[in-house]
Formats: sequence, structure tokens, C-alpha cells
Amino acid sequence: MSKNKFHDGAGPSQRQLRVGETVRRALSELLSRGDIHDPELNRLSITVGEVRCSPDLKIATAYVMPLGGGHVDDAIDLLAKNRGELRRQIGKKLNLKFTPDLRFRPDDTFDRLDETRRLFADETVRRDTGADQDDDAQDDNDRDDERTGD
Repeated sequence: MSKNKFHDGAGPSQRQLRVGETVRRALSELLSRGDIHDPELNRLSITVGEVRCSPDLKIATAYVMPLGGGHVDDAIDLLAKNRGELRRQIGKKLNLKFTPDLRFRPDDTFDRLDETRRLFADETVRRDTGADQDDDAQDDNDRDDERTGD
């Protein structure tokens, strides 16, 4: 087996990222236009945050969230029920050798953002980050003053 000298396996390859983004756009468009023959699914507004593809591009995992909250499990069940039709329509739109099999997972990006904001709001973290930023800003101002002669 030959070694790929352009990708060391530390993360997804450029091709995986490109195919994932293409599938994400096609899936978002299908869901927003209501092209699926399931009235329950067409009633939902679903946000597709990210699509990650497996290295062989045969499996695409879509991270989805109903717009405005709602029951994530119900949306994922409806998407999984209509997976075949979604895959067929994506295959028509995209020019890929194989249309990836779709899997759906809840998108927890917003939850992680809330947790990150909560951590940054913590007093000890604010103290640690605030002191470093004040020192760096003062050093930058001193350097600017030396250059301008102020």
C-alpha cells in the first residue's frame, strides 16, 4: 500500500472536506425546498451544520438540528426514515462516482459554544486571560510609541 505524502492522517483530507461540504449544500437545499415526499419532514426546518465523510467517501455523517430547537430525535428519525430518497436525490445533483450512505447525528456545536462561553465567564479564567491580554496590549502600545516617537 502506498503512502500518501500529502496527507499524514492527522485529520480529514482535502477531498473529504470538499465532498462533505458539497453533500452538506445539496442536503440543505433538498430540505429547504421540500423536495422530499414526506409531509412530516417537509414541515420541519432543519439546519445541516456539517457533513463528515469517511476516508473512502462511502459514508457521510450529517450533523443536523431542527431550526429553533425542537425535538432533535424526532428530526433524526424522520431523516433516517427518508434516507434512501435523500441519497437518491443527492446522487442526481452531484457528480460523484458513489453517492455516500447518509447517517444523521445531532449537532452539538451550539451546546459546546455555550459551554465555552460559560468557561470564559468564569472568574478565574477571566482573571487569567484578562491579565495576559492587558500585558500584551501594553507591550504593543509601547512598541507603537517607540516607532512613532510619542
